Amino acid sequence: MGSQEVTTPQDSWNGKHITVAGLGVSGVSAARALAGLGASVTVVDGGDSETHREKAALLADEGIAVRLGDAETLPEGTELVVTSPGWKPSSPLFAAAAAKGVDVVGDVEIAWRLRGPDAAPWLAITGTNGKTTTTQMLASILEAAGLRTAAVGNIGTPIVDVVLEGDDAYDVFAVELSSYQLHWAPSLRAHSGAVLNLAPDHLDWHGSMEAYAADKGRIYEGNQVACVYNVADKATEDLVREADVEEGCRAIGFTLGTPGPSELGVVDGILVDRAFVENRQKNAQELAEISDVNPPAPHNIANALAAAALARAFGVEPQAVREGLRNFTPDAHRIAHVADVDGVAYVDDSKATNTHATQASLAAYESIVWIAGGLAKGATFDELVTGAAKRLRGVVLIGQDRALIREALERHAPEVPVVDLERTDTGAMSAAVQEAARLARPGDTVLMAPACASMDMFTNYNKRGEAFAAAVRELGATSV
Repeated sequence: MGSQEVTTPQDSWNGKHITVAGLGVSGVSAARALAGLGASVTVVDGGDSETHREKAALLADEGIAVRLGDAETLPEGTELVVTSPGWKPSSPLFAAAAAKGVDVVGDVEIAWRLRGPDAAPWLAITGTNGKTTTTQMLASILEAAGLRTAAVGNIGTPIVDVVLEGDDAYDVFAVELSSYQLHWAPSLRAHSGAVLNLAPDHLDWHGSMEAYAADKGRIYEGNQVACVYNVADKATEDLVREADVEEGCRAIGFTLGTPGPSELGVVDGILVDRAFVENRQKNAQELAEISDVNPPAPHNIANALAAAALARAFGVEPQAVREGLRNFTPDAHRIAHVADVDGVAYVDDSKATNTHATQASLAAYESIVWIAGGLAKGATFDELVTGAAKRLRGVVLIGQDRALIREALERHAPEVPVVDLERTDTGAMSAAVQEAARLARPGDTVLMAPACASMDMFTNYNKRGEAFAAAVRELGATSV
């Protein structure tokens, strides 16, 4: 099916009875957009807090009905359910919808259907880790090429709002998509799509690794030009093989090694393209240098190659790839260098909330004092510790599930000194940084890559990263 064929004319929403599940950002955006198109919208949410009631009052002023405290009963007359991404497929509301033959879709699906006949194409990105960074890199490259673009989807402005700005507002979108969003977007057909990597995550939502991978793989369905996959992660290539794509769509790999034909890779510190060049059996096009990638950690170079592949699939020239990568500044708390104190580098990767992200972070440095721990979310740490053991100068453990990491260290790296901090008060991170400084030697990196969620001690990973950075600055101020 062509990417411009699955649309619903905007005037056809008039009078349609739609239930929106969830009062979050995407739910409110979808509710307002559909009501603005003349639909009769009811928002349902199981919460009934003061914040919920405030949001409900604002929507009520716009003619949108809101039902709080009941997320299970399907409103009478519902013709379509639009869900927020986090609602599980097993939710009772969706079972009630299925029993009445009512479809359930997400806000991404609504955005896709609302596009006009001349809408901007979507370059779509998913993966367990690196989605946001890669999407922002892609947007930076597209902007450097002089294209009107926006990074949307799982980041930034709700995608429904952006689509409603009109067909002539943008040339192309860089779209980050979570597995949740892909699950609820059956009609999506991107110009080109990428799966960066696959590792167990959100299995409580999807039910199994197979179901999680299948939802990630939806990003390739109906691709027109390129399905971009990770050569080092065979599961991503398998998803390409299983996808039903447009005739002529190509499989394009990215690798940190020397690329083969139809791949992008690295040769002598240069990012090169052997996919979108004439005579790719013999030729390669220089795109950028590793030093153009910030930070130049291996997993971030992989992100840059994936972004470059999607941009090249859209016809972007090599110089714009280089310029876009140079212009790109990563978000905070993503393998961010905080300071050097007494010859030791301190790096904040608080965003590394699972073992897969932390594995990539640990691989970026040779001698590490690792600060780790928090909420494990069911993760195990044996493989992570085994792979990193030779790089570890020492480990400082914090958080609720730190014992799981300590036990893995005892099994696979018993010679590595470990400091186990029981503290969970506001000074705990300062204590962790001080202990790490005691273990570190000049030339080492103190890496805060927790491999766990933050909510046991902090509001979110941002607050955890800020606490680390503050503790490092405090350490630097007292250093002689």
